[in-house]
Amino acid sequence: MLDALIQNSVPLTISIPFAVGFIALLIGSYTDFKTREVPDWINLGLIGFGFGINLLFSAIYWKLNFIINSIIGFAALFAIAWVMFYTGQWGGGDSKILMGLGALIGIDIFSKNFPFLASFLINAMLIGALYGILWSFYLIFKNRKKFLKAFKKNLGNKKTVKIKKIILAIFAILVLIAILAPDKFLRLTFFYLSIISILTFYLWISIKAVEKSCMLKHVRPTELTEGDWIAKEIKVDGKYVTGPKDLGIEKKQIKKLIALYKKRKVNKILIKEGIPFVPSFFIAFIVTLAYGNLIFVIL
Repeated sequence: MLDALIQNSVPLTISIPFAVGFIALLIGSYTDFKTREVPDWINLGLIGFGFGINLLFSAIYWKLNFIINSIIGFAALFAIAWVMFYTGQWGGGDSKILMGLGALIGIDIFSKNFPFLASFLINAMLIGALYGILWSFYLIFKNRKKFLKAFKKNLGNKKTVKIKKIILAIFAILVLIAILAPDKFLRLTFFYLSIISILTFYLWISIKAVEKSCMLKHVRPTELTEGDWIAKEIKVDGKYVTGPKDLGIEKKQIKKLIALYKKRKVNKILIKEGIPFVPSFFIAFIVTLAYGNLIFVIL
């Protein structure tokens, strides 16, 4: 992938952005692991540097395509990051670092090569899914007693019991169709669908149990950082302060909570710790540099 890019560009216009992107993702991965936060100096610095270096390349080589590609890359990843953030899939730090990569590397819409950033995003989704599963197993192992307790509690929930009955009915119907189906392909298809229906149900229960037993914790308002996900709505004197619908707490809300904490109007805050996803972006970046699009490699 990188060889193809180098053959069609001036080496410096490749080596500098990719080196800076590598370093930013490396530092971002470390801070995400340590503090569950990617500092703004990395994210906003990456966006600023991305636009700046491409503007400089345009001035040096008298080619507008560098800054145009940078703007297109930023806009494309901004749109994707916006959707992922507002659907609660990524945190603010994850989204902003991707915008920075968009501005830094850019997208050349006139190139015959498959865009690096498109391959990176596809790889990030594939690697991110595997990374998320492995991280969940780590959390389950680390908090196995709490997880088992939450899992059993979820199974006994009235709403869950109703859903379980529906799933079992679907399972029975699919198995019956699999037995009666005249075609071997249809039999296998409905058999696999029956297994998937049961596995999906227990996966859903497991995810809810992981969230409740492994990802919730109480912190003081002074320990909050911008973008933290508040798990329980907070009201003081009947007035809303913050809650889950905010999709990440803001600095002004943290200041207000600290002031209320000093007045002893609020105690510790229940937050949901997200999975540190920047390391999966870092892995995807390296994989894309080394192998290109994993879909093309697999096929």
